[in-house]
Amino acid sequence: AKITRAVKSLPIERRLCLSGTPLENHLGELWSQFDFLMPGLLGDAKRFTRHYRTPIEKHGNDERRVRLAEAVRPFLLRRRKEAVATELPARTEIVREVVLGGRQAKLYESIRVAMQERVRDALARRGVAQSQITVLDSLLKLRQLCCHPGIVKLPSARKVEESAKTDMLLDMLTEMIAEGRRVLVFSQFTSMLSLIERELAARDIAWVKLTGQTRRRDEAIDRFQRGEVPLFLISLKAGGTGLNLTAADTVIHYDPWWNPAAEDQASARAHRIGQDKPVFVYRLVTTGTVEERIVALQARKRQLADGVLERSDAGALASMSAQETLSLFDAV
Repeated sequence: AKITRAVKSLPIERRLCLSGTPLENHLGELWSQFDFLMPGLLGDAKRFTRHYRTPIEKHGNDERRVRLAEAVRPFLLRRRKEAVATELPARTEIVREVVLGGRQAKLYESIRVAMQERVRDALARRGVAQSQITVLDSLLKLRQLCCHPGIVKLPSARKVEESAKTDMLLDMLTEMIAEGRRVLVFSQFTSMLSLIERELAARDIAWVKLTGQTRRRDEAIDRFQRGEVPLFLISLKAGGTGLNLTAADTVIHYDPWWNPAAEDQASARAHRIGQDKPVFVYRLVTTGTVEERIVALQARKRQLADGVLERSDAGALASMSAQETLSLFDAV
């Protein structure tokens, strides 16, 4: 990256790397930081990939993972939130399973089969590396179908108006707001947030929204923090960092993201210094769909980070084989 090359060209005597997420998508991110911090410690990029990334990410080599962890650990100072902010109240994680039904379930299955065939053909003709756009576009359509057919740009999806997940979200919001809860709803899809807005207006529920298109960002934040509205709709990309929303006591992730670190950062908008209420984090996951595959991939990525640090889209898929990629489209 140009920024990486520019930073590494600076004549600096004393260097530090500060990061809340030193490893998000793959081990190459950790190598890049150490290549700036202590050039040569982990070798060049090719050597690092050969000796560490490929054995650990693709083959699950524990011996190489331990060697890498031992190499970097003397130069890491880790401070977790629970260690430095002991006054924070409890944070409870809850997965709410959503079952697709009726026309939405039939639509999902028909498009899943079509996308699986499309990806299989692309992998056979071009291989994994040259098929990323096809894979990501196919997965995008399936993920959007899990959210609501109304946001899918396919003729067949326009005929289906029902969404099990949207119905569950609206039931949850109605009940929570009646109880006096203050709620953050995150989604990766701004089109989904717009659809939710229409449903909220029909139910006379007040809200504010933050996306990359929001012009008066501070005004939306202040209205929620002051208690003028009980609900904040936020796009994951626009609101994953840089926000302090301690007025909230509930976080709902409408759709799972490949990167668990991105979801954790979003949840931390409510669970941070200044919070005096227990925080509940809900994740809505449709059963028997690609969303279950994403959750499983999240678990793998957490294990990778934990194993090395003691503990995307293309980045999240980069280390997967053709067989693993195709498995994302299997019926669950």
